[in-house]
Amino acid sequence: MSAVRVALPTVDDTRALGARLGGMLRAGDLVVLTGTLGAGKTTLTQGLGEALGVRGAVTSPTFVIARVHPSTVGGPALVHVDAYRLGGALELDDLDLDASVEQSVTVVEWGHGLAEGLAADRLEVVLDVDTDTEERTAIVAGVGRRWAGGPDVLAALGGEPC
Repeated sequence: MSAVRVALPTVDDTRALGARLGGMLRAGDLVVLTGTLGAGKTTLTQGLGEALGVRGAVTSPTFVIARVHPSTVGGPALVHVDAYRLGGALELDDLDLDASVEQSVTVVEWGHGLAEGLAADRLEVVLDVDTDTEERTAIVAGVGRRWAGGPDVLAALGGEPC
């Protein structure tokens, strides 16, 4: 597993990390986002969507559970899922995400413990916020052969290996 820690002093830094991440992703990639409410999961996904060139504003899919943003530039669609309201892996399975994972970039907020089975290779992003300073930190870890190769494979994200 390779992993980097990236400091995110501002919201713009969070969005910029999402953009750098989006520049690395291709069809079939899965990103599992973890973090408390307000940690920046949707902001990171907005940057990711901008880098992928997808249609439509990327907003929290809390009430619709999942949104598909088609590409406007011939790339993969972004499937943005919010698993916060799901009761477990069976409800996630009901979304049939496995049918679109190979053709899309799939981002699952609150997916830790639920979404890992969608793909053997994935990025796990943990966002943490310091409640006193509002500064955020992201730890991005690559899991599986796609992301093997140590911290260099994630060097484009900036930050430091951890």
